[in-house]
Amino acid sequence: MAQLGAAEVRDAAAAFARAVPQDARLATRVPDGLPAGDAAAAVVEGIVLARYRFSLRSEQTGPVALRSIVLVAPEGELGEVRAGVARGLATSRAACLARDLAACPAGLLTATRLGEIAEALAEGSRLQVEVHDRAAAVEMGLGGLLGVNKGSVEEPRMVVLRYVPEGEPTGHLALVGKGVMYDSGGISLKPSDLSHSQMKNDMTGAGDILAAMSVLAELGATTQVTGYLMCTDNMPSGSAMQLGDVLTIRGGRTVEVLNTDAEGRLVMADALVLAVEEGVDAIVDIATLTGQCLRALGEEVAGLFANDDDLAAQVSAAAERTDEQVWRLPLVRSYRTELDSEVADIKNIGGPNGGSIHAALFLEEFVAGRPWAHLDIAGTAQSSAERSWVNKGPTAFGVRLLIELALAFAPPTVQPEQPPRGLA
Repeated sequence: MAQLGAAEVRDAAAAFARAVPQDARLATRVPDGLPAGDAAAAVVEGIVLARYRFSLRSEQTGPVALRSIVLVAPEGELGEVRAGVARGLATSRAACLARDLAACPAGLLTATRLGEIAEALAEGSRLQVEVHDRAAAVEMGLGGLLGVNKGSVEEPRMVVLRYVPEGEPTGHLALVGKGVMYDSGGISLKPSDLSHSQMKNDMTGAGDILAAMSVLAELGATTQVTGYLMCTDNMPSGSAMQLGDVLTIRGGRTVEVLNTDAEGRLVMADALVLAVEEGVDAIVDIATLTGQCLRALGEEVAGLFANDDDLAAQVSAAAERTDEQVWRLPLVRSYRTELDSEVADIKNIGGPNGGSIHAALFLEEFVAGRPWAHLDIAGTAQSSAERSWVNKGPTAFGVRLLIELALAFAPPTVQPEQPPRGLA
């Protein structure tokens, strides 16, 4: 018989929660076969995430809201179980928050509003929040964020989150999130189909980081974490960014824009430079970045790129613990020449093939050789059907992964040199 793991317990708990949709109070025994705390956390996550619902209906429909979960365990394990329940509640609450943000219509959740939500979440916690408006972005030279925002009547926001643990930090991790509140494609307009209506979730990376960092103090994280949420919508208008425009990213590198729908990498480039300037030990970015990653890996596996094997292994280990699957894809150095521009330092797109790799190579240009990993969650951020603890719609994929990464983070032992451009 295969050994029982947290993933199997989480799946079983989710199946149980879905089987009794009209019950507000659930009870179950904590299964044997793995540490009681881990089992309890997995049970709570499975039940809470499976029964999650987002609705703006005037009348309640579907499963009733949960009021209580009772876990039965031997008396000698109660301390471990209580700790596991607290951990499971924190991680599932964070995931539910991220699902709420991704599901919220873009007309309600603007970049300004996301900044306000971040400030509200910081009250009474160790989370420090700085919200930078358009004027601040101009002063800071955030040319990528400002360029994407040119077509919008809504101001952009860069939300910087800072978590500093009590005592000496065991490392300093930067998280960079794409926060495109609605992505029309800009002048490179997306087709008018169902996928277009889902572009309110193009801020999932930023929402995941906000949700994950909101519970780090509660979970006792000893890593210092700085999060950058790069928030704007991408709209077509008379003032919108045009094909052929050249943007100047913070730090001075120039980008020729040949597709305004390849905008996520532009807003994140500014934040990657800021993270390098802050001197962090490693950078992880997360974004609904490329449709080609969805085509390659489907809805259940995210693409992972990294310039550092140690950091890649830490991200993969966190993914294994949370059952949020990632697959490491190659940074093919020879593809970098496809991003060469005749008028700027780099183009924002390459050729018709290998688009996910081109996007990762573009982002790597701005990390100055610092340990860096990139999570492309274009496929995993949205599910077309219910499965286990994942509901149809926004999934909050990455929230629990980022929490686990921060809790176990160790600075990579070797700082890689900047790779030669264009070499395999």
